[in-house]
Amino acid sequence: MKITGGRIYLVRVGALQPVLLELITDEGLSGIGEAGVAYGLGGTAAAGMIRDLMDALVIGRDAFRIEELWTEMYDHSFWAKGGGTIVFAAISAIEQALWDIKGKALGVPIYELLGGRMRDEVRVYANGWSYQCLTPDDYARATERPLKEGYTALKCYPLAVPNETGGIRHVSRRTVDREFTDLAVKKVRAVRRAVGDQIDIMIDLSGGLTTDESIRLCRRLEDLNLLFVEEPVDPFDVEALKKFSEHISIPVAVGERIYTRYGFRPVMERHAADILQPDIGNTGGIMETKKIAAMAEMYNMRIQPHICASPVSTAAALQLDACIANLAIQELYPYRSTEHWKVVDTAPELKVKRGTLSISSEPGLGLSLAEDYVRPFLWAECKR
Repeated sequence: MKITGGRIYLVRVGALQPVLLELITDEGLSGIGEAGVAYGLGGTAAAGMIRDLMDALVIGRDAFRIEELWTEMYDHSFWAKGGGTIVFAAISAIEQALWDIKGKALGVPIYELLGGRMRDEVRVYANGWSYQCLTPDDYARATERPLKEGYTALKCYPLAVPNETGGIRHVSRRTVDREFTDLAVKKVRAVRRAVGDQIDIMIDLSGGLTTDESIRLCRRLEDLNLLFVEEPVDPFDVEALKKFSEHISIPVAVGERIYTRYGFRPVMERHAADILQPDIGNTGGIMETKKIAAMAEMYNMRIQPHICASPVSTAAALQLDACIANLAIQELYPYRSTEHWKVVDTAPELKVKRGTLSISSEPGLGLSLAEDYVRPFLWAECKR
């Protein structure tokens, strides 16, 4: 089964810009994947990298030889070695689409090709519920919706403020004043009072502060029994992560901006985090994330796959969730706009029940692009 071409879609949905790929084969089967840079900037660059890889290394190749193609892209794009978001997001999108094709061709979900599933459903936590909150009272009131809908775990951003597009703006210049720090503490304490002791709370600092300021802030939150603090410092500074973890009793999570097993290796070797958060859409794809999870087992670390893109990324994460032993919990954004769910025929996010999500047994990723919706967003078509 040869790859004959592909379509790259640069979708705009609210504040997000999902980068989607549809790979096409000579036997009529197609597969989809996503470059995980819908959030922030870089979507056009990732789309361009997908096109370059398709034209130079992918078209004409055997769609079943996924590991071989991944290695070709890693070795012969030149920039993948030591590369960052753009190159690995592109590789991830292609790799996911290859797995989707293979699963469809064999009539099985992807997890059956990776050892079979270990669980039928996964616990998820709600993210994005606090984006419009400013005050501690706002945070407390905003918890009512996810709790009413059955979520047992919530993540928030106490250092962020709402922006004009419906998202959030993170810390600038790696510093905030004492008044803002006090407000951040009050926000998290308000959430704990509102949800009680049985609901898990996570906070994400997005690497916004210096190491000393993150330590000072989180020491004031240690009594709240947080499930983890995410990116408390610059995710690329392993020694800073290690210093933070040695000074704070809250478990440390990191990984959405770390790429491939090579990037995660020093974090593991230094025991600088407790929970690793590779994003299947930008760390190298499904198999690469499974390799990271296997390595993490050796260091007694758990995996919480990161997602912040379209339902395609969610579907890919669920395939991995099914077949790794050291899964902690799955991130989810249940409160996107209704337009967000129209990208695919059936969005997994709409199927959450009591804070859990069943894992699809449909072939491949278990969903398809909604052709009528994505067609106007076609950015490039790759073919011989």
